[in-house]
Amino acid sequence: MTDNRDILKMSIAAAPVPFLPGPGKAQSTVSHMDASHDWLPDPMRPDAPMIPRTGWDLSPYNRWTFQHVREWTPTASIWRGSGPVQPLPQRPTDIDGITFEVEGRRHTIREFLNHSYTDGFLVLHRGEVVAEKYMNGLEPHTPHLAMSVTKCITGTLFGILVGKGLIDPDRLVTQYLPELEATAYRGAKVQHVLDMTAGVKVAGPYTEPYTPGHMFQLAAGWWPLEYAKYPDYPKNTWQAVLRLTEQEAPHGSRFSYRSPENNVLGFIMQRVTGKMIPELFSSELWAPMGAEEDAYITVDRGGFPCTDGGFNATLRDYARFALLHLRGGKLNGKQIVPSEWIEETRTADDHLFQIHGEEPGAYHNCFTIHDPKRRDYSHGGHGGQLIYMDPEADFAVVKLSCQPHQYWQITSWSVRADTKFKQAAEAALSSAAKAELAHTVEAQKMTRPAICAIRDALASS
Repeated sequence: MTDNRDILKMSIAAAPVPFLPGPGKAQSTVSHMDASHDWLPDPMRPDAPMIPRTGWDLSPYNRWTFQHVREWTPTASIWRGSGPVQPLPQRPTDIDGITFEVEGRRHTIREFLNHSYTDGFLVLHRGEVVAEKYMNGLEPHTPHLAMSVTKCITGTLFGILVGKGLIDPDRLVTQYLPELEATAYRGAKVQHVLDMTAGVKVAGPYTEPYTPGHMFQLAAGWWPLEYAKYPDYPKNTWQAVLRLTEQEAPHGSRFSYRSPENNVLGFIMQRVTGKMIPELFSSELWAPMGAEEDAYITVDRGGFPCTDGGFNATLRDYARFALLHLRGGKLNGKQIVPSEWIEETRTADDHLFQIHGEEPGAYHNCFTIHDPKRRDYSHGGHGGQLIYMDPEADFAVVKLSCQPHQYWQITSWSVRADTKFKQAAEAALSSAAKAELAHTVEAQKMTRPAICAIRDALASS
């Protein structure tokens, strides 16, 4: 297994500074994938260097692999069903010249898309697609990895099962998964898991061997699990969950973003239905909402899907998911997601806003709620994935991206990385990589102002 320093070099130092067009030179279709990269699959060069199996999902490889996940790890299909496709009427609108300000500097939407490693970008307004852009080789039929945007799709499926009376969020986790009585989930409610307020300790960094973060990374099946090197490692996600025996805070007392919480939700859904998650996604969500293409999700060695980050679908089908939320869970004349679940999700109480942490907003039912009055909500994902929805403005944005990782993303399970890992990561960066990551940080600062600028411009048009 590649160690921490090797992964840093592999995922960051190898990445060149991206093309950053100056004012007036940006093009909405510019590709930031440089065809000169030796590691890119090339039909004319079958002997070219290969993308490594350990770290295929890291930059710079993510510029290719986020659109070809099935070629790197096991997956399960999510059937779109045999029903009609949900229409997405078109109303093309030029949004490229819309401007917004970040830290005293003016930018255009065109500049934002080019600076932020965009693969796909779609804007919905009043039920119509007003902008749809494909970059970096992405095509309308190409599935793209959602990373942690998967969490809100999982949370939506969970809400459907709650609406059917199969799950009660106020019950204890162990009432559905009694095996977790021997873990730190003992005493936690299902709602704590939905809100990431369970007091379970999940330590990182995910590139540091023998931490829970690293164990989950290998247990998910994305990277090879070298049994000779890690003979006592959990072999799948369930075994990794059973290793979480340390509690660091009272349940419900603090928010801490931890991906394994969504895996627990997945196991609960499988237990109460007796069905595998891909089948549930298909029958309860993907087919009823009128998806155009099959989706798929990565699975571990035990066949359990990565319900926290392994979902893959097309840009337009992610938009249909957003439209489903904008319409209160109802499409094609059918109530697919309980409207009460969506309404309650958007109405996070003051307690959740208070414990959310440094960033404004609250995390509730697997969504981030940005403003307690406007109640707009979203979920982001590693590498710049985003689904944002504002029902009051009848507005949604889907952004698929392949941003390079920041140093804390390489070395830690959470943003609040241990200082020594931050320092080690920074020391490993080349000057070119530091410049590239600076552009990533800038792109992330631009995202919300850019989206709000589009929303406000459309509202006034």
